[in-house]
Amino acid sequence: MKFVWSVVLTATWLLLLAVVYLAHTWFFEVPVVLYAALLDGVIAAAATGAFLFALGRLVPLDGLHKAMLLSLWVLGSFTFAITIPTVLDRSLSFYLLEKLQQRGGGIREDAFAQVFMTEYMTEFRLVDVRLTEQQQSGTISIENGCVHLTARGSALATFSRFFRMNLLPKHRLLMGEYTDDLVDPFRDSPTGKLGYEC
Repeated sequence: MKFVWSVVLTATWLLLLAVVYLAHTWFFEVPVVLYAALLDGVIAAAATGAFLFALGRLVPLDGLHKAMLLSLWVLGSFTFAITIPTVLDRSLSFYLLEKLQQRGGGIREDAFAQVFMTEYMTEFRLVDVRLTEQQQSGTISIENGCVHLTARGSALATFSRFFRMNLLPKHRLLMGEYTDDLVDPFRDSPTGKLGYEC
């Protein structure tokens, strides 16, 4: 009976997650897709947990099983938020597939840089989306047309740079060649004043 109840309750959580996510997506404002999807998952897990605890002794599960189910639902909610709506919203890889489909199934390889710079940036409003996300996250501020790092943003940039340079693969396959180009992408960046600094 414990297994059956666990399956039924988990199916209830999945249904609630779908309903809450769709309602939020279709009818409410969403500042950042990731945060909205995380909130939806937490709401679904909390509602299912409240239903479970409201049933009380009708459900033959002890406190440990209930806690484990609630943990599973919360972790499942985070997994859903990160791996489905957020990945689809941000993924250049999915854009590439959709763009190939839109263009009849094929694009010349030497045209992809142009496609990404001229079409992707505009079609997905990439700069607006990323600036909005970072502003909502508290990592940047925008004042008088100038984007500034906050203390939180600086800390995250330091962590990201450290992780990239020390803990990402140093022999990564890129177009048939193993390279460490992406562990230090700024290695060949221009130095000095470029004219766009604040």
